[in-house]
This record gives sequence, C-alpha cells and structure tokens, in this order.
Amino acid sequence: MNDLKQIRTKLERLQGAKTETQRQIKETKQEVKEGNKDLHQHEKAREIVREVGLKTQEHLQYHISDITTLALESIFDDPYTLKVEFVQRRNKTECDLLFERGGEKVDPLSASGGGAVDVASFALRIASWSMQQPRSRSVIMLDEPMRFLSVDLQEKASMMIKELSKRLGLQFIIVSHESELANFADREFNVKIRNGISKVKKS
Repeated sequence: MNDLKQIRTKLERLQGAKTETQRQIKETKQEVKEGNKDLHQHEKAREIVREVGLKTQEHLQYHISDITTLALESIFDDPYTLKVEFVQRRNKTECDLLFERGGEKVDPLSASGGGAVDVASFALRIASWSMQQPRSRSVIMLDEPMRFLSVDLQEKASMMIKELSKRLGLQFIIVSHESELANFADREFNVKIRNGISKVKKS
C-alpha cells in the first residue's frame, strides 16, 4: 500500500514537472516569436536608415561636386572636377574630396596648384552654407580667399563671386591684397596704416 502511495506521489510530481516544462516551452516559443518579430523590425529599420544614408550621400555628392566644379570651370580653361567619395574606415563613413582631370584623381592639397584649391575651398564654403537648415545670416566674411590664385585669373574670380552673390542673395565681405579681386565689387574700401592708425578710404 505504501509502495502504491509512493508511486502515485512520484507520478504526481512528474506530472507537475511535465506541466511546468510545457508551460516553459510555450513561453519560450512566444519569446522566440516576438524576438523574430523584433529582429525583422530592426532589420527593416536598419535597411531604411541605410537607404536614407545612401540618398543623403548622393545628394551631398551632387550638391558639393556640382557647385565646386562650376566654380572651377568659371575660372580655369582646363579645370579639375571635384569628386566626392564616401568610404568606410574604422566602422565610420568618411568623405574624401578629390580632384579629377583626364580620368586621373589627385589629392587637392598635394597634387594641384594652390589657386585651384583656393577656388574649391571657396565653393565648398558656399555649398556648406547653402545646405544649412535654417540658413545662417546671408553674409560671409572671407580673408584672402584667393591668395594663391594667379593675378591673371583674379578678375574671373571677382566675376564669379559677383554672380554667386546675385543668384544666392548672399553678401560677401572680403579682405584682400589683390586689387583685381575687387573689380566687380559693389563697394571697395582701401585701408592703410599710418603711424599705427588705420585709415579707411572709399574707392
């Protein structure tokens, strides 16, 4: 009789363990199902972020390359074009700016004349300003922006700056030793220092 009672008690314990195991299996299946759903949503979200990133990169490539290349073309007879390349380094997306001419890409700082770098730097600043949302005040101050551009091209640079000012509604305040850069300026002021005092004269 005692043996039967012990067997019955053991069976009850086993039945309870079975029921608990079944409950845990059911919960685990539900967790796996929800986990798969979350994983799918994360993958979908990651794909959306990737697509937005690619579209943003394409927009930046077009915007930066277009403005800078147009600026270079307006001044040089055989201009470089600016290429914007996004590359992955150390798990981060970085932007490389390269000059290209005749199918050859070069580092602007090490393989081209300083004048081309000056013009590209100027254009990049304008491109950066034009992409601001909201935009800052429509005034840009520049100190010797074309200092390495040859004298015979300074007038073309002045014309380009004037055209950009008109098209973008942007005022440029420029400090320069190059008189030709002021050929198309709305106003020109000459500053001379005498006995440590600056004298300003309107031209």
